[in-house]
Amino acid sequence: MKLRFIIFVGFSVVLNACNDFLELKPKSQGIAVNNTNVDAPLYANASEVEAALSGAYADFRNEYFELDYFVNGDVQSDDAYAGGDNPNNFQQDNFKIDATNKNVARDWGYLYSTIGKVNLVINNIDAVTDPALSADRKKQIIGEASFIRAFCYFQLVQLWGDVPLLTKGVKTISAEVLPEIYPLLFPPRTATSEVYQQIILDLENAAQNTAATAAHKGFATKGAANAMLAKVYATQEPHDWNKVKQYCDAVISGGYSLLPNYEKLWDNSIENSSESIFEINYFGGTIDHNWGVSIFRGLDWKKFNTPSNDLVAAFDAENDVIRKASTLVFLDVTGKWSDNNWPLTAYPFQNKYRKYLSPSDQNYIFLRLADIILLRAEAANELGDVAGAKALVNQIRSRVSLPNTAANDQAALRLAIEKERRLELALEGHRWYDLKRTGRAITVMNAVKGKDNVSLNYNLTANRLLFPIPQSELDKNSKLVQNPGY
Repeated sequence: MKLRFIIFVGFSVVLNACNDFLELKPKSQGIAVNNTNVDAPLYANASEVEAALSGAYADFRNEYFELDYFVNGDVQSDDAYAGGDNPNNFQQDNFKIDATNKNVARDWGYLYSTIGKVNLVINNIDAVTDPALSADRKKQIIGEASFIRAFCYFQLVQLWGDVPLLTKGVKTISAEVLPEIYPLLFPPRTATSEVYQQIILDLENAAQNTAATAAHKGFATKGAANAMLAKVYATQEPHDWNKVKQYCDAVISGGYSLLPNYEKLWDNSIENSSESIFEINYFGGTIDHNWGVSIFRGLDWKKFNTPSNDLVAAFDAENDVIRKASTLVFLDVTGKWSDNNWPLTAYPFQNKYRKYLSPSDQNYIFLRLADIILLRAEAANELGDVAGAKALVNQIRSRVSLPNTAANDQAALRLAIEKERRLELALEGHRWYDLKRTGRAITVMNAVKGKDNVSLNYNLTANRLLFPIPQSELDKNSKLVQNPGY
């Protein structure tokens, strides 16, 4: 059974504090402001701290994580077309985003809002003297909040590169403290390398102070922190493959196991399974339902993230029948809408998240063991252990009744692992980031074919590997500098 989070919304939003200075706060930066005396404790007791942490966890069910997480990870890749009718998504699909793109602005805002919430928890929990909040629980809460902050900054740094690094929350705004808080209200961008340093520190804290694992996979755990550390070390430049190996091994030996049947990951018969590492739980009803999945699946209007011809061709070329059936479903949409990429009698939708009728209690899996096993294979291959890498790839392939990989050298195995990650993790929001971190995005995307094997003529350049800083943020904060090419 699912365990409910305590939903606490709005704890760290801006209150009416010193009207003369309210206009100074760039709201989308996520600076959490409280109108109490600067020296007064922010939280009166243990319950308020727990509620604040729950409010941060609740953000994993906001629009960024319900919707844009998958648009950013899949539509910008060769796995999906924009679909739908949203011009902001079309810009992403065609690498023609500009600084006024609404998706870009709201993603920046959502992520910094969550960071603002956990900053208040991390910075103020030690002042709570309530005996109901033990020293061990304080450490665990800081670890969980640190994981959430790291998860959000990992999104930010992959999407924008250099971003403002904010680890302090603002408790009050007044003329007296303005010199101190001004840099928090109007921060410059921080070098990507420094942001990664903070991400790693936060994840190390989480790995040390959170529970090893949990039946409910919606909470930060040691396993989730180790999984994120593996992904971070595989993404930051230069890649540290020994660290990737270390943290992948920690996850693999940490009590997780692959489900014997791939389909069981997606048929909703097993939630928070042994393979799941970090999973966003929904419970349905009017307040806590997953509306995002209805944006990807359904016959009432043309949906977003339409699976691509190239993805279907990749499944077919590999004769990957099992994963294709779990990932894609083809339906007749004749008379409902038009489409340039697919026949209306066999129109594809994502099939991994199937409970699309509202109110949906469909969970989302953000981290799972197969991802980490394939990342471990990548590390082994880069460290010269081709045989070890092949064994891990074949472990994933055997589950879906595919023969062993034919790759026999490091270069061939790089491509085999890339393909295996694509087919195993398709439409889970990973593909674009995999292409970027391996340096393959421009080559792959500019070669993508569409219907009838005709080139889609993408013109992806290095300047389009990152989002623009939202124009609304540049207008508010003169210390921000736009990314090249925008």
